[in-house]
Amino acid sequence: MFSESSARPEFEPINSEAVEIAFDNAESTAKKSKKAKLIDKKTTEKLTERPVDMTFVDAKISDAKIEAKIAEKIAESKTESKVDKTEAKPAAKSVADLTLYDIPGVGATTAEKLAEAGFDTPIGIAVATPGELVEATGMSEVVARKMINFCRQNMSMGFENGDTILERRKTVQKISTGVKPFDDLLGGGMETGAITECFGEFGSSKTQIGHVLCVQMLKAYPDSYAVYVDTEKTFRPERIIELARGIGIDPEFALQHIKVAKAYNSDHQMLLVEKVEELITKQKIPVKLLVVDSLTAHFRAEFVGRGTLATRQQKLNKHMHSMSKIADLYNVCVYVTNQVMAKPDQFFGDPTQAIGGHIVAHASTFRLYLRKGKKGCRVAKLIDSPNMPDGEVAYMVTTEGLMEVSF
Repeated sequence: MFSESSARPEFEPINSEAVEIAFDNAESTAKKSKKAKLIDKKTTEKLTERPVDMTFVDAKISDAKIEAKIAEKIAESKTESKVDKTEAKPAAKSVADLTLYDIPGVGATTAEKLAEAGFDTPIGIAVATPGELVEATGMSEVVARKMINFCRQNMSMGFENGDTILERRKTVQKISTGVKPFDDLLGGGMETGAITECFGEFGSSKTQIGHVLCVQMLKAYPDSYAVYVDTEKTFRPERIIELARGIGIDPEFALQHIKVAKAYNSDHQMLLVEKVEELITKQKIPVKLLVVDSLTAHFRAEFVGRGTLATRQQKLNKHMHSMSKIADLYNVCVYVTNQVMAKPDQFFGDPTQAIGGHIVAHASTFRLYLRKGKKGCRVAKLIDSPNMPDGEVAYMVTTEGLMEVSF
């Protein structure tokens, strides 16, 4: 039996008016919350980027004030977005900041193929031909032309005023031969940004001048390097030591700053020259001098007869253009030696003629003809130059280097 205290309590009757008031309050709160969430999505994203003095949690703010505040912020954000579109455009990249990935149509795979083929910079693509890019990547010629045109437009490769070129010419540096009359013949020495070709018979001091230039360059520019491509096995470190001692620099330092590579055929020779660009761009080696001794030895041995003449000249032309590009882009002095042949049908004058024909002659900036002179001296004759008159100078090859001779 349950007592009266444990009996189930009776519930009071439900007050319908209180229920209605509760529902009204809940509905009003929901409406206010819903209005607060109706802010434009873009406006919300824009407002979250910067601190905004706006809150929706103050219950004392009326609905009209909330709507006015929202409208005000939406108007401000739209105005700012218009200003961003017209004024806050991203700045165009400078020429130095352009990469392969900035070129339209170049993805990761194409960029990798271009880099493997040696076209790892926009300037390299700008000076390339469509055929070279097609061969390297397998892309269509139309795409290759678009890439080249884009690079050329961004590299500012159009017309320039003469005074602009004159100002750029001030960056050209000269490498002395050690003989003042010889330097004067070339306008102060062998200049960077150009190809200087020396041709002559055996023993005319072509290789000796190459060794002398390596040492003289290190004396004038001790932070730079020389690259020596040896095709005839004529590079001698012992000779570098003699020349270094002759002009007063450390022989060990000189040898450490000369990079030598032996070429075993024409394709290997061309590859080594192309690798020079990698030394400059990837390994950051400040190459100032490139010596190729000799230019035509392998080509002359591999391409025999008139039937292969066209192929040989095409390869020589490509090889010369590769060196010209390195000289121009990286301000490198390129010195090449060239073999000669005798013309048996010439009865008067000197029958000696350089190998390589007009291809090599046109690609060279300066051409020097070396021959043996009287009393063991050598004579250098300038036969082609864009700015210097023809002339010749006599000199003697000694243990310490080249020495002036006067008769």
